[in-house]
Amino acid sequence: MIHESSKKILVIEDDAIARNLFLEVLEAQGFDTIGAEDGLAGIEQAQKHLPDLVICDIQMPDMDGYSVLTTLRQDPDTAIIPFIFLTGSNTQTDVRKGMELGADDYLTKPSTIEDLLRAIAVRFEKQALLRYWYATNSYQVAQPIPASFNSESIFPSVPQLQAVFDFIEANYRQGITLSDVALAVGYSPAYLTNRVAKQTGETVNGWIVKRRMAAARPLLKNTNKTIDQIAIALGYQNTCHFSRQFRQHHGLSPKTWRKQQQVLQPSKSATLQFIKNRGALEKLVPLGC
Repeated sequence: MIHESSKKILVIEDDAIARNLFLEVLEAQGFDTIGAEDGLAGIEQAQKHLPDLVICDIQMPDMDGYSVLTTLRQDPDTAIIPFIFLTGSNTQTDVRKGMELGADDYLTKPSTIEDLLRAIAVRFEKQALLRYWYATNSYQVAQPIPASFNSESIFPSVPQLQAVFDFIEANYRQGITLSDVALAVGYSPAYLTNRVAKQTGETVNGWIVKRRMAAARPLLKNTNKTIDQIAIALGYQNTCHFSRQFRQHHGLSPKTWRKQQQVLQPSKSATLQFIKNRGALEKLVPLGC
């Protein structure tokens, strides 16, 4: 696929073979590419060329990928560049750390070329949608939420952060991240993270997850949608990610939580029916002697 308007992608990878492979594949797809052999060189290239997207390894000498991301997020010129981690580490702690720092995606090695290209395509599509939203929508009114997604309100009343919460409310089903919110409200991810944490005690990504969990509960409880369907409806790229976050927030997997609710629901219904039946009997049978 040759792109009408070539996007510029920076690949930061200390393994020369892997780096050259990524560059060749991306060039074959019509992207303009830049390579960097380590974190320091990657930062320098990012600041010089301002790429449309950065793909970065985590485990590198001198400066790891987390430090690269932190540095780029603190620079106003590079703060909103989409950032994808590509690494051999897939522990929950590593993934969470990357996302909290503002990474847009996290691919683990070995990943197929198709996985990489899909992640890039999704990132650019979301970026285009977010820019369109930012250009055409007011922050004062969130987009209406379909009735099937009704859930309790979870955002605090903080007027200074209303634009942040409005954007999350309108777009949480699109798989948004800290970088997307920062782009929409006009702040760097690092500044926005500090501001939201200071005023709410929670991260931006934390509020996104809380909003998704608030929407997940009624979907699990009141619909017949599968776990896969619910995960996709809430903006997750895979069910495992959704299930992991749900378990972190509720102590149970979505499947187990749903079964518990189904057990409780008939009990409540039976109790209500008993009360109704008792009331009807009391009207027909005189009480006392």
